[in-house]
Amino acid sequence: MWTSLGSPRSLPRSRSWGSRDLIGRKQESAALRGLLARNRLVSVTGAAGVGKSHLAARVVLPMPMGLWESLVQVRWHGPGAAEPGALLTELARTLSGGALGGEAMGMAGVLRRLAAAPTLLFLDDVDPVQPECVGIVQQVLMAVPTLRVLVTSRQALGLGDERVLRLPPLSTGGTGDGRAPAVDLFVDRVRTAVRDFPVDSADLDHATAICRAVEGVPLAIELAAEQTAHFTLSELAKRLEEHQGWLSSPYPVLRRHRSLREAIGATYVLCEPVLRIVWGRISILNGWFTEGTAVLMCGGEGVDPALIPGCLARLTAMGVLDCPGEPGGARRARYRLTRAAREFGAERLSQAGEFPVAAERRLVHCRSVATVAENLWSTGSQPQAVWLAEEELADLDSTMRYAVEHGHQVEAALETVVNLWFLWAVYGRAEEGRGYLLQLLPLCEPEHPLVARGLWLAAWLTAGSDPDGAAELLRSAWPAAVLAGDDAAVGRIAHVQGLLAMDDRDAEGAAGHFQEAASTVPPGSPGGPSPALSLAALALAQSGFAPAAAKRSARLACAEAASRGDAWAAVLARYAAALADHRLGRSGRAWRRAQRALATLHGEAYNPDIAIALRELITAIESGAPARPSVPPMPLPTPVRA
Repeated sequence: MWTSLGSPRSLPRSRSWGSRDLIGRKQESAALRGLLARNRLVSVTGAAGVGKSHLAARVVLPMPMGLWESLVQVRWHGPGAAEPGALLTELARTLSGGALGGEAMGMAGVLRRLAAAPTLLFLDDVDPVQPECVGIVQQVLMAVPTLRVLVTSRQALGLGDERVLRLPPLSTGGTGDGRAPAVDLFVDRVRTAVRDFPVDSADLDHATAICRAVEGVPLAIELAAEQTAHFTLSELAKRLEEHQGWLSSPYPVLRRHRSLREAIGATYVLCEPVLRIVWGRISILNGWFTEGTAVLMCGGEGVDPALIPGCLARLTAMGVLDCPGEPGGARRARYRLTRAAREFGAERLSQAGEFPVAAERRLVHCRSVATVAENLWSTGSQPQAVWLAEEELADLDSTMRYAVEHGHQVEAALETVVNLWFLWAVYGRAEEGRGYLLQLLPLCEPEHPLVARGLWLAAWLTAGSDPDGAAELLRSAWPAAVLAGDDAAVGRIAHVQGLLAMDDRDAEGAAGHFQEAASTVPPGSPGGPSPALSLAALALAQSGFAPAAAKRSARLACAEAASRGDAWAAVLARYAAALADHRLGRSGRAWRRAQRALATLHGEAYNPDIAIALRELITAIESGAPARPSVPPMPLPTPVRA
C-alpha cells in the first residue's frame, strides 16, 4: 500500500511520522541540507530502523521555499514487494490531487505536472519498487530541469548524479562529558513513555548497556524505551543481551515498525531466495568473518560458491551486514551481521533444519583458524597469531558451548582449545581457557591422545589460582601422556610440576623439573610452550641459589627463542638474565637488560605481570635494594627470594 502526501501546489508542514524530536542527528541533518541545496538527486540510505524517513522529513519541511515551491511525497506502507508500475501509478494519482482516474495520466502527464513549478519529489521507502524507481527518477530528472528528488531506501539507486548520505546507527559511546546520542534518545523516549521517570547514574549505565545491546538503532531504542513500563532498566538490559527480536509496540503508524522482527523481516521478504539462504547460513557466525569464511559456511546445498561474494556485497548495501571500508577494496573485507539481523537469520536457519550442519561447519572453521594461529605463533609471527585468534573469540565461544551442550565433535573442539594455548596463557585469558577445558575433557574418551594435552594445559592454567587442583589434573595427565607416547605432553607436565614446586618455594626441585621439560619437549612441537620457555623458567629458579648457572640457562633460552622467533620466551629469558646479573652484583648490566626487555613489550598485549616484574626489578636496581620481583605461577613462577 502506498500513502501519498502533498501536491504540486502544497507544501505540508507537519507529519505524524515527523513529529518526534530528532536526537543525535545534528551532523547528518546539516549534511542532508547541504546535499539538497547543491544537488538534484539525493538518497538517504541505511539499515532498517535507522531513521531515514524521520531525518529526511525533519530536514525537508523547514528548508527555505526558494529551493522549491511544492513538495510531492509518496511512502510505502505495506509488506513485501509492490506490483510492477505501482510507483508510477501512485505518483500520477498524487499529482492529480487524488482525482478518480488520475493514475491513468501516464509518464507524460507526470512530467507535465512536475514541470509546472520547481518541485521536490520525495520518494520515501522505495525498496519494494527500487528497479522502477531508478527508471522513473532518471526520466523525470532528464525531462524536468527544475525538479529535485529526495529518496530514502536501504540501498542507493546507483545513478550517476546521485549523492548518497549513508545513515549509521546512533553512537553508543559518549563524547567528552556528554552522554552518547543513543542514550539521549533512550532517556527522552523513556520519559515520554513513563512520565517523570527518574534517571540516576546507575540507570544511565543500564541505559548505555541497552543501547549497546541494540547497537544504537533508533527504532530498537524507541521500542526498548516503551518496555520500561514493564521492566526495570537492569531487567531490560539483561533481556536484550539474550535476544531482542521480541521488542514491539502497537503505536507506530507503519506496521513494520511495530516490532524489531517485522522491521528486519521487511528487508528479508525483498531478498531473492539465494540471498535469504546466505543470510540464514552466515547467521551462525557471531563475530567478524571474511569472504572465504562465508563461502565455507554457505557454499553447496543450492548455493553456488561463486555467487556468495556478490550476495555479501548486496546484503552490505541493504544494511544487513556491516563492512568497514568497501567490499572489493584493496584490503580484504571483513563482514559482520548486525545483531537483529543475526537473530532473524538464525530463526530462519533453524526453521530450515540447517542449524546442525551450520554448527559443524563453524567448528571446522574455528578448528582451522586455531591450527593456523598456533602455526603462526610457533614460527615467530606471534602478533598475527593473536590477532587472528582474537578475531574469532565470539564464534569460538559459541562453538564450545554448542559442543558441550550437544556432546557433538568434542574432540575437535578440544583440539581447537589446546591449539590456542598461547591465547589463554600469555594474554590473560586463563580462566576462559580453563573453563572450556574442564567442560570438554569429561566428554572425551579417556584414551584419546588429546586428553593428555588438555589435562596438562588445564593444570597450567589452574596453577596460579589453585595449586592443589593443578596437581590433581597432572596426576591424571601423566599416565595419559605416557600411554599416548606423547613426549611433548610429558615435558610440559614437567614444566607445570616446576611451577608448583616454585609455588612451594622449592627452587632446586623446580629447576630439576624445568630442566626435564626443556630436554623432553621436541623443538617445534605444536600445542604448547617451546623448550625456550622452560629454559627461561629454569634460569628464574636458579637465580635464587645459583645465579651464575641462571646466566648460562638464560643465554641458552635467548638463543633458543631467537632461533624459533619466540618473542614471548625471549622476553622472559631477558628478564631472567637481568635478575641473575643483579644478584651477581652487576647492577648496570642488569638495569640495561631490564630496560631493553621492557621496551620489547611496547605495543604487545602480553599478560601485564611480566611488565610489572620488570619495572619492580628496575626500581630495585635503581634504589640498591635486593631484587624482589613478582611473576605469578602462570605462566612462570614467582622466583624464590634470596
